Amino acid sequence: MAGSCGIGGPAACWKRHIVRQLRQRDRTQKALFLELVPAYNRLLEKAELLARFSEKLQPEPNDATLATHKGSWEKESGPDSDQVPSPATLRVKWQEEKEGLQLVCGQMAYQVVERSAALGALESELEERQSRLAALETRVAQLQEARAQQAQQVDARRARNAAQRAAYEALRVHARLQEAALRKLEEEARDLLERLVQRKARAAAERNLRLERRERAKQARVSQELKKAAKRTVSISESSDTLGDGIKEGVEMTLALSAESQFLESEADEKCKRPFRSASATSLTLSRCVDVVKSLLDFKKRRGHSVGGAPEQRYQSIPVCVAAQLPTWAQDVLEAHLSEVSAVRFGPNSSLLATGGADRLIHLWNVVGGRLKANHTLEGAGGSITSVDFDPSGSQILAATYNQAAHLWKVGEAQSKETLSGHTDKVTAAKFKLTRHQAVTGSRDRTVKEWDLCRVSCSRTINVLSYCNDVVCGDHVIISGHNDQKIRFWDSRVPRCIQVIPVQGRVTSLSLSHDQLQLLSCSRDDTLKVIDLRVNNIRQVFSADGFKCGSDWTKAVFSPDRSYALAGSGDGALYIWDVNTGKLETSLRGPHCAAVNAVAWCYSGSQVVSVDQARKIVLWR
Repeated sequence: MAGSCGIGGPAACWKRHIVRQLRQRDRTQKALFLELVPAYNRLLEKAELLARFSEKLQPEPNDATLATHKGSWEKESGPDSDQVPSPATLRVKWQEEKEGLQLVCGQMAYQVVERSAALGALESELEERQSRLAALETRVAQLQEARAQQAQQVDARRARNAAQRAAYEALRVHARLQEAALRKLEEEARDLLERLVQRKARAAAERNLRLERRERAKQARVSQELKKAAKRTVSISESSDTLGDGIKEGVEMTLALSAESQFLESEADEKCKRPFRSASATSLTLSRCVDVVKSLLDFKKRRGHSVGGAPEQRYQSIPVCVAAQLPTWAQDVLEAHLSEVSAVRFGPNSSLLATGGADRLIHLWNVVGGRLKANHTLEGAGGSITSVDFDPSGSQILAATYNQAAHLWKVGEAQSKETLSGHTDKVTAAKFKLTRHQAVTGSRDRTVKEWDLCRVSCSRTINVLSYCNDVVCGDHVIISGHNDQKIRFWDSRVPRCIQVIPVQGRVTSLSLSHDQLQLLSCSRDDTLKVIDLRVNNIRQVFSADGFKCGSDWTKAVFSPDRSYALAGSGDGALYIWDVNTGKLETSLRGPHCAAVNAVAWCYSGSQVVSVDQARKIVLWR
C-alpha cells in the first residue's frame, strides 16, 4: 500500500480506497436483496392467485340472500355440509390467510429494515476497521523502513567501530614501539652523556696536568732568570742605552709575569694545587678575584631572578608559623560575590585575602580584628575565575579564567595588567613559581605552559596527555594533577616527565608543603592523599564518613606547619585531618549550606577561610 500511494500521491490513494469500499458495499447489499426480492415476488404471486380464486368463489346475489335467510337448522341438517365448504367459510379462510400473509409480509419487511440497519452498522464498522487496518499497514511499512535504516546505521557503525578498533590497536602497537624506541634512545642518550662526561673529565684532567707541568716549567725558568739577574752586577758607568735596555727588559719581564698570572687564574680548579706564586702574581690574583666578585654581585643585582632583567623588589616579611591553630568557630560570614565563589588565597602577610568567582571578579579583603573588610575589586577577566595566587612579594595577583587565558594584576590597580593567552581551552590553574617573574598555567587543552612575566611570553609548552585540573611548582619540578586519575612530575629544566603516580579518582587539587617534602592531593573518590616527595610514594590516605568531594575544582590545603590537612565537603562541612596520625581531627559545620569549593589557611596559622557555591565566604578562627 505504501508503494502504490508513493506514486500517485495521498489524494489518489484515499480516492481509490473509497471506490473500493463503495463497490464492496454494493456487492454485499445486492447479494442480500437478491434473496429477498424473489421471496417477495413469490408472495405477490400467491396473493394474486388467492385474489383470483376468491373472485371465482364469490356467490350470486340471490344465492347470498337466500343463504342469509336460512336457519341454522338447515346448515346442520344438510347431509353434505361437512364435505363441501360454503363460500362464507372459504371467504373467512381466505381473509385469515390474507391477514396472515400480510402479517408475514410486514414482519419480513420489518426484518429487512432491521437487517439493513444492522448491515449499515456492520459496514460502517468494517470501513472503520479497514481504515484502521490501512493506517496500521502504513505505520508498519514506515516502521519497517525505519528499522531497515536503523539496521543499516547499526551495520555502518559496527563497521566504523571495527575500523576504529583496528586503528586503535594499530596505534597502540605503534605507541608501544615508539615508547620502546624512546626508551632505547634515552638509554643511548644517557650512555652517550656518561661517556661524554667521562671523556670531558679525562680531557680536563689531561689539560690540567699539561698546564700544571707548563706552569712549573715556566716558574722554574722564571726563578732561574731571577737568580741570574740577582747575581749579575751593573756598573754605574754604563751608558744610558744600556740602562734603558735593562729597564725595558725589567718591564717586559713584569708584563710576562702578569700575563702568566692572569692565565693561571682562568684555571680555577688548579689554583689550590700550585706550589709557587710570585708576589706580583699574588697581588694581581687578589685584585682580579675582588673584581670578579663585585661584577657578579652587580650583575645579580641588575638581573634579579628573571630572564628579562627587571629589577627585583624586596619581598615583604612573611609570618613564620611555629604551630598552626585548629579553627573552632566562624568569626565572619559574608556573601562575597554575585554567583558561585570558586577560588580563595591568602597573601604572604596573612592580612590580605583574594577571592574569585563565576561573576568574573576578584575581590580583595583586609582581615582586621577577626572581620573581613572590602579592600577593592579587580576587573578585566573575560571568564569565570578558577584559581587565584599571590606572588612571593604579595604585590601581584595571577588568576586563571575560563576564557582560555590567565590575567595578571598589580595590587592596588583595578584593571588587568597583562593577559597570558595561548591556551585553546579553559585555564584551570595558574601559579607563580618561586619568583615573581615566572608562572605556570594548566588547561583543559592538555597542556601546561611556563611563562616569562617580564616579556609576557610563553617560554615552554608541555603536552600532559590529559585535562589538567591543578598545578604546583617546586625548585626544579612542576607537578600537575589530571582528569585521568594521575599525578605527573615534570622537570622544569628538560621537557620530559620524570614520575607518574596513579590515584583512584580524578585529581581536583594539589597542595605543596612549604618545605617541599610532601604533596597533598584531593580526588573525586572522596579521599585526600599525602605523597612523600622524597620517595614519590603515597604515604597516607584520608577519608571520613560524610566527606564528599563536591566538584572537579574542590581545593584542599596543608596547614602552614604541615601538621594538618584541610578540605571542604559537598555537604558544606570542613574536615581537618592530623597528618602525623592520619586520624580525623575535627569537622566544622554551620554557615555553609552548599558545597565548599575552596579553602585557605593563612601563613601565620591562626585563621582559615572557606568559600562555597552559594556565594558565601566564611572566616574561621
